[in-house]
Amino acid sequence: MAAFKRLLSQTGRRCFSNQPPPAHLFSLLRRPFSTEPQPSPNPESSAAEPNSNIRTPIPIQPISYPTKPRAPPPQQPNQQNQQTQSSENGDFVNPETTRSWTRDEMRYIKDAPLISPISYPSRVAPLPEDRIKVGEDEKGVRNEELERESRRIENNRGRGVLRYGKEQHEEDEKLPFPKMIKVEKSDENSKKKVKVIYDLTEAIRLVKANGKHTFDETLEAHVRMTPDLRRTDLKLSGFVRLPHGFGKTYRVAVFAEGAAADEARDAGADIVGGPELVENIKSGQMKVDFDKCISTPSMMEHVKKLSRNLKQLMPDAKKGTMTNDILRTVKEAKEKGVLFKKDKTAIVHVGLGKLSFPEDALKENVGAFVNALLLAKPAGLKKSSKYAGYVDSFHICSTMGQSFPISIQSLSMAADRHSRLQLQ
Repeated sequence: MAAFKRLLSQTGRRCFSNQPPPAHLFSLLRRPFSTEPQPSPNPESSAAEPNSNIRTPIPIQPISYPTKPRAPPPQQPNQQNQQTQSSENGDFVNPETTRSWTRDEMRYIKDAPLISPISYPSRVAPLPEDRIKVGEDEKGVRNEELERESRRIENNRGRGVLRYGKEQHEEDEKLPFPKMIKVEKSDENSKKKVKVIYDLTEAIRLVKANGKHTFDETLEAHVRMTPDLRRTDLKLSGFVRLPHGFGKTYRVAVFAEGAAADEARDAGADIVGGPELVENIKSGQMKVDFDKCISTPSMMEHVKKLSRNLKQLMPDAKKGTMTNDILRTVKEAKEKGVLFKKDKTAIVHVGLGKLSFPEDALKENVGAFVNALLLAKPAGLKKSSKYAGYVDSFHICSTMGQSFPISIQSLSMAADRHSRLQLQ
């Protein structure tokens, strides 16, 4: 502020004069805005020393410090052990001759052990003159020992070959050479037996041979169907008329009135009746001693009361026992026919006669059943031919005997023969 006041006072004096302002005024103006060295306000001293405003540099003297000595690298325990071992062995290493590691070398070889140089004595091959001369007696003894040792080695080698040959011979007997075709011993007591599929005629002959003589057994057929028939929407049931009968006389009861009752009597029904017959069975005056029961639809109102008495013999439209065609139904029941139906495991069990029948009669009964089984094939079963995809296996057996599988080819021949006989 003092500089501004002085400047204003001097400019006021010289505002009306033509003289230029002194140089020290410019220095006062530049003083607060410049970092240059400020001249003295005395004009006389400034005129006397024109170069006093220039700042002279101060000379700097260099100072040298002594270098710091480097600390020796820490020795590893392995190095110390090697040094102690070398000192014990007498191999002293002169530390002055060993070169110290540089900084770059220490970066890469930080944990490297100290390896002391080892010098080995030079080896020179002995000359023939330096060898020890051996006497003739010692040479002879040594030759005998060598011959004895060679004989012992040869004997052991021969024994080893013989022993190895015996062991190999025993192994060949125990483990025969593998073959492409598996050969099984025909031993009766062996558990694993080859499954044999028989012809129909031969199988019937074997069943009759293995039958019991205490009673007349039944020839049973067990047919394993395709697993697709386990579905509940695919029904398999039917009726087959056996050409030579089942070997049993069936008693047939018919619940009908009027003309239907007369037709049942003409067809050969054993028991015929209406509401009176129903009341007698319900009250217990009459026993259920018949094998098949047939009824007309109009009599089902009364027959429903006998559901606990008839049980499985209850007339049903699905079984074909509730119908208006009494004459045909009674004849089919008396004609020694058999009903068949698949179970929940898709297997059909049916009896086809007695073992007392001749072989040809049983063969014709089997053919009739196979033909009826093919006719009862469900329409919803796809991806199947006549037998493939429909029948998996077919076995026949007696009531208490062994079962025998039958070939599909022989079954097809028996079914074709039965169909030709029916056409004639």
